[in-house]
Amino acid sequence: MYRTPKNILSASMAAIAALLALSSCVKDVSISPSGPGNNGKGTKVGFDISVTREGQTVPAHRRGATTKSSSVTSAENLATMDADIPFGLIGIDYFDHDIVVDNARVTSDGNSNYSTYLNDALLKELRADKISFSAYYPFVDDIQYADDLQTYSIPFRAEETDAGPLVSKTVQVAMSKLNLVPLEFQHITNDIGYCVADVTPDEALQGLIHLRKVTAYNVASAGIFMNDMSLSRGVWHRQGYYRNIVIFEGDAKVGVGIENEKFVGYDELVDHLSDSHRYYSIPDEIVPKRQHVEVVFDVEGFTHNGLYYPPLESQVKRFPLYGVIPGNVFDYGRQYTFHLGLDLSTIYTKITFAPSIGDWETQIYEDNEGF
Repeated sequence: MYRTPKNILSASMAAIAALLALSSCVKDVSISPSGPGNNGKGTKVGFDISVTREGQTVPAHRRGATTKSSSVTSAENLATMDADIPFGLIGIDYFDHDIVVDNARVTSDGNSNYSTYLNDALLKELRADKISFSAYYPFVDDIQYADDLQTYSIPFRAEETDAGPLVSKTVQVAMSKLNLVPLEFQHITNDIGYCVADVTPDEALQGLIHLRKVTAYNVASAGIFMNDMSLSRGVWHRQGYYRNIVIFEGDAKVGVGIENEKFVGYDELVDHLSDSHRYYSIPDEIVPKRQHVEVVFDVEGFTHNGLYYPPLESQVKRFPLYGVIPGNVFDYGRQYTFHLGLDLSTIYTKITFAPSIGDWETQIYEDNEGF
């Protein structure tokens, strides 16, 4: 699990005390609107965009492979970018540490070809031979800088976290090569989803469950991400905003046994993770009695030992998250898939099932120490 570097943590604590101890030493915005604006003047800058996990570029059509444990699947998440949503760009003079690109909105042509224009007059004034660039997605109107200008904060609301926020690694680009800036984006939230199965051990009660609704309660959905450009790493400050998210609502029969579990989709159970209903969450600390998943299901009627048991509707099972995640803390940039097992034997406790009969080995213990 990642541990926050001391210099980020120190900056973060100072920032949280005064909401970032912000600097007012900011130059004029140096980026004109994207496209053929600025009367055709300025240096056009293009961007080579990639989204990676574990340092490897992942094709846009693929999702992360998962490794199942007893109750949760954890894997690196594949983040994606919507070409219709702009990203924000920060540029720092490598020599003087002045801000030369101040939260510029960068848009694409609809085909993921991003570009913008730099102010030629400003470029001539720069003493540095390099500019340090950092970018984040999706764009927000108001970011703020710490005193060192190397750290900036991005306030993400629930609307922005729905887009799957990304932050790029810091890249230093020589003035002579500003025509194409490479940006490698990485995920900074958690991608969360669910699988479900009927794990009832008694065969007489298997195959009777119909999933009706799945709701995730108290999902952290807003916060400030402080990005340290010198380390290409950041830290989250949650803002105490939590919401409930309905994952599934429909009528789907649940498969029997872990081998027949399926991913939870919007209104059906699906075979593949890429078709499931997943959501993004601010990396959160799990505490007792706060975060949980609620499953509502119906039970078909059945006959057992000559007695008919009528259908049941709107049965509720709650799965607490505390104790499931190692250390009870989500590690950002990770994907989690929780495995929900529904067991009807806890409902029909009054039914007496026939015991299984097997061959016993008869032994005589002389001193009873074997008991």
